Amino acid sequence: MAEVTQAKERIGVRAPAPPLTVQPSPGYLALTWRRLRRDRVSMAALYLFVAICLLTLAAPLIATYVLQTDPNAQNLRNNFAPPGPGHWLGTDELGRDNLTRVLYAGQVSLRIGFMVALVSLLLGVPIGLVAGYYGGRVDDAINAVIQVLQNIPGLFLLIILSVTFRPDPTGLAVIIGLIGWMGTARLVRGQTLSLARRDYVDAARVLGASDARILFRHILPNLVSVVSVMAGFEIATGILLESGLSYLGLGVQPPTASWGNMLQNSLDYVTRAPWLVAAPGTMIFLTVLSIFLLADGLRDAFDPRMKV
Repeated sequence: MAEVTQAKERIGVRAPAPPLTVQPSPGYLALTWRRLRRDRVSMAALYLFVAICLLTLAAPLIATYVLQTDPNAQNLRNNFAPPGPGHWLGTDELGRDNLTRVLYAGQVSLRIGFMVALVSLLLGVPIGLVAGYYGGRVDDAINAVIQVLQNIPGLFLLIILSVTFRPDPTGLAVIIGLIGWMGTARLVRGQTLSLARRDYVDAARVLGASDARILFRHILPNLVSVVSVMAGFEIATGILLESGLSYLGLGVQPPTASWGNMLQNSLDYVTRAPWLVAAPGTMIFLTVLSIFLLADGLRDAFDPRMKV
């Protein structure tokens, strides 16, 4: 066999080359994930935010099987107990376990944040798409409405509505979302103005695609990066606004616990029981910080000019 091979080499006959294997190029989302993974700060923020969400979702299980406490169980004989083995974050003025209440309050604050983002995106994205795509009088009318609404002091309007209706957490989130969708709409409008003049949009229009198909199949997918970053900022804004309203006594009302009203209720005891202020304040700080860092990392990761 070796002799045959040597003979073929002498007369110039070579073995056929192995077939070339073409590796498929990674998609846009895969490249985005690669860029995000290279950003250690953003990944740390992602892990922190996911951990906070999981801990709050698992609050009933942790309270029942780990802490063996109830968030509303009062024990006046053990009020203002400092952090220790029995109560890891101490107790409040009514003897309730502070750690258990922080976990349950996180469910309310995060739910408000996510619902604010949902309402803001459901209103802002379609309105921004329509304004940027059609332009002309439609764009002028929508911009006029947005300009009028943005000139109304949002915080004062939010306070008035909170005092008038005394909404539950869901109603409060809807009110905040209805007041804050204009920024999302203007950002989406600006991006749509640019995308609507691209060649692939003109090609789809020539081929007979309807306006709805162009908007939702050709333009909206290219707004994923903008919408994702705006969703993160809206979640953080919802949490901060709820905390601010609860600090004023106008947010989530007791006995329902949120990080905001826990912080407001504990300010009277800041010198006697500083752990009551530290726990909800730290959770608000860590949650908002992780969201902002993650949103900033997503903005860079979605940028195709970034190196993989």
